[in-house]
Amino acid sequence: MRNKRKKPKTEEIISLVKNLPYFRIEDLKELVKKESYLKIFLSRFEKRERIFRLKKGFYVSKDFIDEIEKKAELSFYLEFLANLLYSPSYLSFEYVLGKYNALTEAVKNFTSVSTKKTNSFSNKFGNFLNYKIKKELFCGFKIKKNGGFLICEATKAKALFDFLYLRKNLILDKKATKELRINIEIFNEKDKKEFKKYIKIEGSEKLKKIFNWLFE
Repeated sequence: MRNKRKKPKTEEIISLVKNLPYFRIEDLKELVKKESYLKIFLSRFEKRERIFRLKKGFYVSKDFIDEIEKKAELSFYLEFLANLLYSPSYLSFEYVLGKYNALTEAVKNFTSVSTKKTNSFSNKFGNFLNYKIKKELFCGFKIKKNGGFLICEATKAKALFDFLYLRKNLILDKKATKELRINIEIFNEKDKKEFKKYIKIEGSEKLKKIFNWLFE
């Protein structure tokens, strides 16, 4: 019996990663020892759009993206990606407020909270913006499962708090709060109570003033 011809290394690599939500160079080193070859391979296949670069050292295959697009799960994957690219983090600010129609302007970027320094990433799928917050305020988010992806996302009240916390030094009076164009009518009493909890944790008088300017 004739031996089956061995698959080319490139196709072995594509076969290995096609079902993964992301992969790194380190994940391929058992298959290909030489990192220089791997970098050449990744560069070549990125140009051919067989794989996509997510950030330095992180990739995803076109096969995986095509599959989740068929399932209409790309939006869930991108939310998962926002958490992945800068960890630990959770979705918040404009992105989450936009989902609740709390802002009058369209939201284009994925915005997240992190305890690490402010940073951003851009790739084929969009812009991922991450803003630093104090460790004691890294709370007020839920872990949900959509399309098989675990996603960390702020509650509506926490997304509003984070949004205002980031801008508190720029909000000088009640007029400035109106210029933010927040649809405050979507926030109920439960949301307001939750918001006050974060004010207490934050500990400054400025957020109290901003809360009163918004809701009273």
